[in-house]
Amino acid sequence: MYQEERLISILDYLKENKRISVEQICTLFNISRDTARRDLVKLEEESKIVRTRGGALLPSIHTEIKNYSHRLNIVSDEKKVIGKKAASLIYPGDRIILDASTTVQSCAEQINNTECTIITNSINQADVLSSNSNINIQLLGGILEKEHRYVYGSSVIDKLSEYNVDKAFIGVVGISESGLTIAHEEDGAVKRKMIQQAKQVIALADNTKLGNTDFFRFANLQDIDLLITDKTPPQSFRELLDKHHVELLTAENGDQGDD
Repeated sequence: MYQEERLISILDYLKENKRISVEQICTLFNISRDTARRDLVKLEEESKIVRTRGGALLPSIHTEIKNYSHRLNIVSDEKKVIGKKAASLIYPGDRIILDASTTVQSCAEQINNTECTIITNSINQADVLSSNSNINIQLLGGILEKEHRYVYGSSVIDKLSEYNVDKAFIGVVGISESGLTIAHEEDGAVKRKMIQQAKQVIALADNTKLGNTDFFRFANLQDIDLLITDKTPPQSFRELLDKHHVELLTAENGDQGDD
């Protein structure tokens, strides 16, 4: 077998098994340790692997979080469906927290002319809601994150501690057995406080977020009461939600996802 063929086979093995040792390469391809090491050096030079002591693993892949304006331009039909379902859970007299995610903004855009109070750290959310005469808007003040259009910092967290609300609607980058995760720690710290101040915590996540884990965990699964998504998740994920007493609402048909 030529080296190029081996390199392809090594990468295929890594995609399935995450890591490989020099000894495994020798056994799989009937080659010497020196040849195996040369293969790994070649793959490392091409930035396709990370060499470790005695072997190699695939490099971590991080999804870039685009700025808020870019994410608004690509708000999917799935997010719109989730937002509509979330908005239908807001009732007259409710006191609500909305975080700064684009999925939650889709909820804000679809709230009926309902008398309620909404607290948010999102400039965009406040702007969207300002056209609704029956909504009392409490815009939190702090440090402005210009790229992603939210306010954060100790002043935001301190102010949140003064509020007690009926529901908090929270967006995520990932939701898995590791909990609810986000790309930026300062955003996560605000979300964590929002969760603490709400009687009911509702997470909004399209199907691409399910099973994913990002950089900063701001909550555990048991910290949320309800997950709204756009497609019924696999059985294993539904069992994970059941284990942590999280209800599931599937926006595609409005059914509880436990069948």
